[in-house]
Amino acid sequence: MSTSTTATPQKFLPWNELSARLDQGQPFNTMRNTPYYRDAVYEQFTKEEYSRRYAALRAKMQELGLDVMIVPGGPSHWSFGGGMLWLTGHWEWHALCCYVVVPREGEPTLVYSMGGTHAESVRRETSAALSDVRGSRGGRYAEVMAERIRELKLDKGRIGLMEIDPRHKDHLPVNQYNTLREKLPEAELVFTHGILHELLSIHSAEELDCVRKAGALCEAAMRAIANRAAPGVTEYQLKAAAAAAILEGGGDIDFLIIGTTPMADPAMVFGNPRPSGRKLQTGDIINMELAAGYRGYTAQIGSPICLGPPTDMVKRFWEDITLPCFARMAEAIAPGVPLERIREIGGVFREQGVQSRPIHAHGIDLITDGPHVYTERTEAEPFEQVFKPGMVFMAEPNPITADGRFGIFLGHTFIVTESGHECVDGLPWELISV
Repeated sequence: MSTSTTATPQKFLPWNELSARLDQGQPFNTMRNTPYYRDAVYEQFTKEEYSRRYAALRAKMQELGLDVMIVPGGPSHWSFGGGMLWLTGHWEWHALCCYVVVPREGEPTLVYSMGGTHAESVRRETSAALSDVRGSRGGRYAEVMAERIRELKLDKGRIGLMEIDPRHKDHLPVNQYNTLREKLPEAELVFTHGILHELLSIHSAEELDCVRKAGALCEAAMRAIANRAAPGVTEYQLKAAAAAAILEGGGDIDFLIIGTTPMADPAMVFGNPRPSGRKLQTGDIINMELAAGYRGYTAQIGSPICLGPPTDMVKRFWEDITLPCFARMAEAIAPGVPLERIREIGGVFREQGVQSRPIHAHGIDLITDGPHVYTERTEAEPFEQVFKPGMVFMAEPNPITADGRFGIFLGHTFIVTESGHECVDGLPWELISV
């Protein structure tokens, strides 16, 4: 019968000693200040940008009376790195999430999933944001976080726990919570809600440059799909083409929703979230919604592609219903305009004898987030009920025929500017035929 023991933190060895002991687990896994990856090149935000982010978070902590904030981020769609990425520049794929310990005063600490050479790489990657990167010691994140909080002499303070996944309201796993509770018995653990979205509602200039790059990657992915589309090609091969374009451009894939159906006998109103092995045929239409990320910031796009000339029905549905409504929504994306205006524009579908998906538009912070505009309501926090410069917004009307068998998704990502809006991709607003 085996028993688990709590690892005792040990100091790392200087390079002149470590270099001869790389086959020993403890020295290897606690390495730092090695010459490894010294030539690695990572695009990073400026130190001033990271200082702005930490200052914004700490002001919110001051407002809420929090001494420490534990900020997680993981690889899931609704996290996509989350606050951990925002504060460090690191995007995680080895674990459910990693965590940043942020004191109201003092140096932040990233608790990363791995040790050894993996951690050394992350230290290089995050050097503009912070200098203290510690391994989780095989998933003992909470132990490492508790040790850091005790070092800061904040073990009797109020510790905020930010969400991993704000959309589904998921926080850190129960085993990590229980360990924090055990190791910091005099601390008060406080679950927080919505802080990151509030801090990201208005983007900085450096962040908006990343959104523009993500928009260019979305356009590249669309053109790759159009170039790959041909009879006999599968939906998943279209996905592979889009993915390659995004990765070749230095981006990350948020999601690739791609589906196909015959225009003469359609049975699809929205792209397939799980692109299948269905083979394209002449006369098909490709519906998609794509999201590409660049250094954590995403943009989205979708516009139908016909394999061969569009049928009269498809052409009319595009020219008379889909495009005019989208153009009106885009025009309404301007500072001072209430979000409710987008919902009012979406009411045109029922007036024209068709219907739509329930959602018309949404905001983007790192990924899809509030505000949300539905056919029946608008959901927005007080700070985002009116368009403001620096907001990022996705207009995505998806009209559907009255019989529910055919629909077109049309979406582009916009930055709200001082004078109106900026579309972040250059794909023409036209029905594409290949």
